[in-house]
Amino acid sequence: MRILTPVTESVTVPDLAEIAAARARLGDLVRTTPTWEWQADAARDAVADGGRVFLKLELFQHAGSFKPRGALLTMLAMTDDERARGVTAVSAGNHAMAVAYAARAVGTTAKVVMPENANPYRVDSCRQMGAEVVQVPDVHTAFERTKQIEAEEGRRFVHPFEGPDVVLGTATLGLEMCEEAGPLDVVVVPIGGGGLCAGVAAAVKQAQPHCRVVGVEPVGADSMHRSFGAGEPQPIDKVRTIADSLGAPYALPHSFAVCRRFVDELVRVDDDQLRDAMGVLFRDAKLAVEPAGAATTAALLGPLRGVEGNVGLVVCGANVDLATFAREAR
Repeated sequence: MRILTPVTESVTVPDLAEIAAARARLGDLVRTTPTWEWQADAARDAVADGGRVFLKLELFQHAGSFKPRGALLTMLAMTDDERARGVTAVSAGNHAMAVAYAARAVGTTAKVVMPENANPYRVDSCRQMGAEVVQVPDVHTAFERTKQIEAEEGRRFVHPFEGPDVVLGTATLGLEMCEEAGPLDVVVVPIGGGGLCAGVAAAVKQAQPHCRVVGVEPVGADSMHRSFGAGEPQPIDKVRTIADSLGAPYALPHSFAVCRRFVDELVRVDDDQLRDAMGVLFRDAKLAVEPAGAATTAALLGPLRGVEGNVGLVVCGANVDLATFAREAR
C-alpha cells in the first residue's frame, strides 16, 4: 500500500551548515559508512531502464546500526554532572547497543531497558559494551520503566527516535549519502519511530530539492502511516512484525512534523517481503542484514518496483545472530 504525503506546516530543522557541523563534531566517534552501487540483476530489474541503485551501508556503523549518530550528539552535549549520573534508554536492541557504545565512548554509564523478546544477541552485545540491561515484558512497559529509572537515578534519557538531536544526528547520514552517491532521484528510508527518516529526509531535500523521499514501514508497525492519516502522531497497540527494530509503539511530534514536511510518500511492506529482501541482499550483495535493514530493499522490489532514475536505499542495520538470520531470510 502506498500513501502520498501532504505538504504541511513548517517545523524547525537544521540547515546543511548545521548538519555538516554536527558531522564534524561527531568526528571519529562515527564512521562515514560507504555508499555502494548495487549492480546485481535484482537491482537492475527493480528500476526503470538506465536507473542505478545505491546502498548506504549503515550496517557497518559502530554498534551495527545508524543509532550512534543521534545518541552521541545527545551525550556530547551533556554536562560533567550529567555524565556522572549516566544515561538510560529503551530499545529492542539497536538503540540500546548504540547507547551502550556511545556511553563508553564519552565516559559515562548506561542502563538500558529492553523487552523480554529482544534478540539475545543484542542483549548480550549491550552487556559486552558495558551497559546494565533491565528486561521487561514489552516495549510499552519498557518506556514506563525508563521513566522510573530517570526519576529515581537522575540518569539522562536518550530517546530512540524523537527530538532535535536525533534528527540532527540522522541528517548526517543523509548528507553523507548525497555527497557520496551524487544526484539521486529517489531516496528510500526505513521508518520505526521516524527519527531516521526525518533526519535523512531533511538533509536530502535541502541538498537535492528535486529528489523524492519515500519512507517504508512494516505492515505490522505502521504508526507513521496512521499518524499521517490522522494528521497527528498516533500509537499502535502492538508490534506485529519480524522487523522489531522498526517496532516503535507510537509516533511523536518532532519526528512526525519533520517527516510530514520532507517525506513525499509512504509505503508498507509485509514480513514475507522483508524475508525475501533479506535473502536477495545476502545472495546478490553478500550482506547479512536484520529485517529492518532489508526494509528499503523490500520496498524497491515490491511497491516501488519500476521506479525511475537513480535510487538510494538506506540499509539501516545488521544486528542479527546467525540462527535468527537463517530462520528469517529466504
